[in-house]
Amino acid sequence: MAERKGEISRKTNETSVSVSVHIDGTGKGKISTGVGFFDHMLEQLCRHSLIDMDIAVQGDLHIDDHHTVEDTGIALGQAISKALGDRKGITRYASIDLAMDETMTKAAIDVSGRPFLVWNVAFSAPKIGTFDTELVREFFQALAQNAGITLHILNHYGANNHHIAETCFKAVARALRTATEIDPRQANQIPSTKGTLV
Repeated sequence: MAERKGEISRKTNETSVSVSVHIDGTGKGKISTGVGFFDHMLEQLCRHSLIDMDIAVQGDLHIDDHHTVEDTGIALGQAISKALGDRKGITRYASIDLAMDETMTKAAIDVSGRPFLVWNVAFSAPKIGTFDTELVREFFQALAQNAGITLHILNHYGANNHHIAETCFKAVARALRTATEIDPRQANQIPSTKGTLV
């Protein structure tokens, strides 16, 4: 099987983003967006999905973090979609309830080619440090839309906003890892009765 790798470069008046991914990696990452908390979350996504990620972003942080976060999601989603190709042989579906201290969050994924986000997560504060909590949703919206995945994220409970955000990234990572793995029982087949996922 060909290596499942994808590279995307995206440049606008607001950001310059370069992303490369290796789906069958070991979770190695080189991540620099200029937004410390976001880098920490992307490191969780990389490490727990086992998808190698190199992400370099220069954005208009003098305005705020919004364009940097959203455009990173766009480019990362496009790179993942490119790496998956026709999605032949993938497991396709996965879900996990992920616990972290007092917090539990569920992520369910269908790597279907049909982008959709269901977001049922609430934060009790507008910021985690200097990071706008509303940007967590913006990232996953951009990722799902551009990776061509149906993604449902549900926070069951939690008190600490850092933990709530982190369980979202870790749960998505673990679900993405399982859903993109090759199923040896259908390694040469598209996992759909339609015969296509894209």
